[in-house]
Amino acid sequence: MTHKGRIVFAVALTTLGLGLTACNDGEDSATTQESPSASAPASPDPSSESPSAGTDDAAAAPAGDVAAPGTEVKIGDRAVLPFTYGTDKKGTIAVTVTAIEKGAEADMAAFGDKAKGMTPYYIRMKVENVGGTDLSYASLKLRGKLEGGGPTGVVLIGDLPGKCDSESAPRDFTTKGASFETCSLSATKTDPIAAASFEEGDAYRDSPVLWTS
Repeated sequence: MTHKGRIVFAVALTTLGLGLTACNDGEDSATTQESPSASAPASPDPSSESPSAGTDDAAAAPAGDVAAPGTEVKIGDRAVLPFTYGTDKKGTIAVTVTAIEKGAEADMAAFGDKAKGMTPYYIRMKVENVGGTDLSYASLKLRGKLEGGGPTGVVLIGDLPGKCDSESAPRDFTTKGASFETCSLSATKTDPIAAASFEEGDAYRDSPVLWTS
């Protein structure tokens, strides 16, 4: 189970050119800064990925099983993917997006006034360990996409407890067949979110795997 302490939220609005970060650390505090670019907040693992990581990880699954960059599957379908977490965890996982659920604007209250007008979407998924390597405590985030694969213009870090809980892999996520369920939070101020996107690793950053309805 995921150990949840403080929840950290960060929002980058491409359409408004704004950035917002807030940390619930027992005191009400927030910082606001101009964001001339639409780059997403840094995450702990992208720098550890390399072009060769996907090749190494793919070898852990039967040939032909790993979804190629740009693959589109339906919600409810399973896609096998190379996966790197941090600097020392690599393997092959299978992801099944089980639902993309629309939330209510009121659910975004934790993000403050600058989240007004945003509609949250909850990307629910099952993650399986296919390669049998040690991926304990790893976490995975899928991003929401508009119909046609366009970006939402909003990047979120965190979750909404009780509505969309971002779970890390359990301690025993080290063997083939081990699985857990988690949720990725996404949001939009424009069109509805219609797809979920896997963008981990160099090969998938520009050509993600998409789950669509």
